[in-house]
Amino acid sequence: MIYEDGIKVIVADASHEKYVDLIINTIREAAKKRGTGIAERTHEYVATKMKEGKAVLALDPSKQTELGDTFVGFSYIETWGNKSYVTTSGLIVHPDYQGRNIAKRIKDHTFTLARVRWPHAKIFSLTSGDAVMKMNTALGYVPVSFKQLTDDDAFWRGCRGCVNHPILEMKERKFCICTGMLYDPAQHKGEPTPVEIFQEIMKEMVLREKG
Repeated sequence: MIYEDGIKVIVADASHEKYVDLIINTIREAAKKRGTGIAERTHEYVATKMKEGKAVLALDPSKQTELGDTFVGFSYIETWGNKSYVTTSGLIVHPDYQGRNIAKRIKDHTFTLARVRWPHAKIFSLTSGDAVMKMNTALGYVPVSFKQLTDDDAFWRGCRGCVNHPILEMKERKFCICTGMLYDPAQHKGEPTPVEIFQEIMKEMVLREKG
């Protein structure tokens, strides 16, 4: 989708691998600036998410670089516990584009993509950021204890790259610096379908941009 300000938010594919190193560096620098930890991801890992259609990319076609459209923001989706749990992770907006509601656009797109592809999965988030918690709350997430999140060891191994991992281990994975948040579709029965959610989000975004 292209917004009124020209920013394009799309589901990434293999052709967008050229942005991967820039994405990883932007995430790393943002974590250093905030003084918080991150779960490091490799070039191959992020590129695979793009190839699998599990990543959302924001670009600015009006400004061209050696990579093509200017990188604006990114997030990706991971599945855990035999796809019974889903996370939308790695949300980042380039410093040059912050303060323009772009994080919310990306979050809405990844959430909707997750709901469309895995409509019965629980969607969860581990975050230390107030802005992300606010966006999650607006989408229907609620704060939960870590025991309500996936017990898939592969997920928790991803936290090893975070500077706060010793705290997580010391607390036996019961809690850490991050807050656990969960969207359980079973608690939202009778609400709009994923396709209807997507349509409403698009309408709201257009109205918000105009307003």
